[in-house]
Amino acid sequence: MYVKKVLLALALAMVVLAGAGVAYASGSGEDSSEPQATGPGMEKAKSIALDYTNGGQVTGTEVGDEEGYYEVEIIREDGSQVDVHLDRNYNVLSTPADHEGSDSTDASNDSGG
Repeated sequence: MYVKKVLLALALAMVVLAGAGVAYASGSGEDSSEPQATGPGMEKAKSIALDYTNGGQVTGTEVGDEEGYYEVEIIREDGSQVDVHLDRNYNVLSTPADHEGSDSTDASNDSGG
């Protein structure tokens, strides 16, 4: 009986540790607490933002951002990063450069687009 309890406790501990490992691995990314915005409205916002920046790769999206209704984070082909803020009607409001890229010329005062 004692051996069964020990084996059961070990099995339970392994399950708990495995679950904690999965939770850590899936939750350790940057801004992981914020879900990426999706849907037809965001697809249109991403398309407009990519046109505005002459292409690049979308790396993040938000809806209801403090700078505008939509925010689309883009890495340009030269490696610089920019956040494109749009209003509800998909008008570009601003495009401040992220300070993460070292090649940005806007890095000191970042007044936007």
